[in-house]
Amino acid sequence: MAAVNDEDHVLAVDLGTSGPKAALVSSSGAVAASATEPVSLQLLPGGGAEQDPAEWWSAIAAASRRVMAESGIPKQQVIAVACTAQWAGTVAVDESGEPLCPAVIWMDSRGNTAIRRQVRGKVPVLGIGASKLATLVRLTGGAPSLSGKDPVGHILWLRESRPDVYEATHKFLEPVDWVNQRLTGRFAASYDSIVLHWSTDNRVIDSVHYDDDLLKINGLDRRKLPDLGPPASIIGTLQHAAAEELGLPEGIAVSTGTGDLHSAAVGSGAVNDFDPHLYIGTSSWISCHVPYKKTAPTTNVASIPSAIPGRYVIADEHETAGACLTFLKDIVYADDVLGTIAQPGNFLALFDQAAEQTPTGSNGAMFTPWLNGERTPVDDHTIRGGFHNLSLSNTRRDMVRAVFEGVAYNSRWLLDAVEKFCHKEFESLAFIGGGANSEIWCQIHADVTGRKIRQVDRPVLAGVRGASFLAFMALGRMKLDDIPQMVPVRKVFEPDTGSRRVHDARFSEFVELYGKTKDSHKRLNRF
Repeated sequence: MAAVNDEDHVLAVDLGTSGPKAALVSSSGAVAASATEPVSLQLLPGGGAEQDPAEWWSAIAAASRRVMAESGIPKQQVIAVACTAQWAGTVAVDESGEPLCPAVIWMDSRGNTAIRRQVRGKVPVLGIGASKLATLVRLTGGAPSLSGKDPVGHILWLRESRPDVYEATHKFLEPVDWVNQRLTGRFAASYDSIVLHWSTDNRVIDSVHYDDDLLKINGLDRRKLPDLGPPASIIGTLQHAAAEELGLPEGIAVSTGTGDLHSAAVGSGAVNDFDPHLYIGTSSWISCHVPYKKTAPTTNVASIPSAIPGRYVIADEHETAGACLTFLKDIVYADDVLGTIAQPGNFLALFDQAAEQTPTGSNGAMFTPWLNGERTPVDDHTIRGGFHNLSLSNTRRDMVRAVFEGVAYNSRWLLDAVEKFCHKEFESLAFIGGGANSEIWCQIHADVTGRKIRQVDRPVLAGVRGASFLAFMALGRMKLDDIPQMVPVRKVFEPDTGSRRVHDARFSEFVELYGKTKDSHKRLNRF
């Protein structure tokens, strides 16, 4: 490894659904400064979810300039830019990289009819033609979500509903690859960022490439997709205009972009095979790196190319997790002082207090967190969440605790699927994302899952940490084995065996609620 200069930093950007984080991370893993900027989200009839790429870029530039100003670090000590972003989105751009319409993001299900029609066959298996499914699973390790929320669904929807945009599109880019295009001028994707187009042969992990049969199955035009490159590599250098806007030196390296799952897996410090992490932000997942490509179609869990060269990572997702707390604040507490707090993050501390003052089991109240459908362990875009078993004696505190517990029951449901996929029972989970800042949520997850929860220090920065580590690896300034010791654990939460009986019984009812309500939700939300 090249000699390490601790004064060198990477400017890392994590473009989340609520807005970008920017951070300066040193080659020893220390975060010198960080900043966030909000962006808006448009939820539209029929399952639409869009964001404005121009707003993304303005927020990224503002966050970068704030970080540079607040850190006091000379820009000459920034040697690279590294980006990660919300995964499974689509930005349609012209030949200059300018967006032709709003970005269609990972929550958007308007392509559900188009993707179902595209992949159906005479002998359907899980909604996909048998021969098509066999090819998809054999080559990619998975298959398009029939919810329409993958980029392939977005592109098909644009082709059918916005033919003007489709015809004018030079390339369809993932959000992170669009940001990198703004930085470098290159239209490029990585082996890992392109996965959810389900059009790449992933069997040889060091030589992922588009496959003609897959492109035909998915109805995609190779000419409208970016060229591919390996992960943890340098794809170009920072252009003059972008450098001016970000407050960085022109010509520094820009590393290959990654989806948020991939960078968080690295930034959690859990980089060894079968070392799992739990992420809770707007959405949530449980993942770990594995040495093989594998698919579990019945639970929608698969291993896909990782951001670490030569490795695979488990992909799964819960659509809404931390978003459920925001929903509760905006709906139930809208006219309360909680809804008018100047600092938006403060409501989480008040929710923590409410949950701590409520007994295990939420005095009978139960919450199902499927507010925008679900992906794993069921792929169901029409299922919806809600409060159950409420009585006149329940309070708002009970509802707060019920949301904490409901998200944890969903995590346990997913954990069961992931452990079966790995043929291993995990001893502990590294916990990252904004949800990991809540100690009561850490303890509830430990109690519900029966696993130790390792609360990672500064958990909301896992994405930027991971992106920066990958950039340092690409520059030869860091080894994979260096990473675990660079990510400290703040606290370990042990399961409380006394609460297990209550949680076991309620978890069983939680899963039953899905089975008993899915058909009525399908009828109510058919679109």
